[in-house]
Amino acid sequence: MEWFYEFPNMDDDSLRNLKKAIDEGFRTFTRAYGDTIEGFFSPLQHFLIAAERFMTQTPWPIITLIILAIAWGASRSWKIVTSCLVTLLAIGYFDMWDDTMRTISMIFVCTLLSIAIGIPIGILMSRSDRLQRLVNPALDVMQTMPSFVYLIPVVMLLGIGKVPGLIAVVIYAIPPMIRLTNLGIRLVDKDVLEAADAFGSSSWQKLKNVQMPLALPTIMAGINQTIMMALAMVVIASMIGVQGLGQPVLKAIANQYFTLGIFNGLAIVGIAIIFDRVSQAYGKRLQNHREVVHG
Repeated sequence: MEWFYEFPNMDDDSLRNLKKAIDEGFRTFTRAYGDTIEGFFSPLQHFLIAAERFMTQTPWPIITLIILAIAWGASRSWKIVTSCLVTLLAIGYFDMWDDTMRTISMIFVCTLLSIAIGIPIGILMSRSDRLQRLVNPALDVMQTMPSFVYLIPVVMLLGIGKVPGLIAVVIYAIPPMIRLTNLGIRLVDKDVLEAADAFGSSSWQKLKNVQMPLALPTIMAGINQTIMMALAMVVIASMIGVQGLGQPVLKAIANQYFTLGIFNGLAIVGIAIIFDRVSQAYGKRLQNHREVVHG
């Protein structure tokens, strides 16, 4: 019966050799293709740097007006606009403006990248049950894997800097975008699709004119969740050189600076509330519009 008790425990030498082989294989891959992969992500780095420069070098009144205009256009609510203004003024008053703008630029680029990757994958999943069965386990792993683990392969491939942090944030934040795009398209009423077929619509026309508009409120919920998860990853990504509000929080943890950590943490909360309220209000407006059009 010894095998019964020893079965879960792999031989120490075998386990050590397996781990060593995997580590050596990844190091060999990194040495061989690291520069190529880094070059592939170079345009993304330029885009991120340009977004950060725009947010940090543009005078604060202009940035504030842009954010308030977006908030009003999305929500049509003076209450939300006023809360955005108060939050931004408080951030500026407590001297956290530049770090906040860097964080917003990072979240902006991460969200655009998640939308560009997540929506096409979600559309393909909605059209293929087989693909859905293949992708769902990967999404489950991405959502349950400890966020620190994402940093290990990314740093080994690309080193320390903005782009590795951006990639880690996108991997962590993209699953809701994919899942809710897939769900939103699958929930489109079959009768509506049959009516589109009756009018001779092609698959592309059905997707563009019927499925995507009707799924848009659900997709907006996915964007909202992606933004929230990206903000949650900001502090962890600061460990590999991502500038913004995460670095002061990390510094506060290391040096026991209570007020520095609390103020920057509250700034992250303030940004999260702004993004959440604005995106939720826009999603509700889309939902109400759809109900009026199809009600």
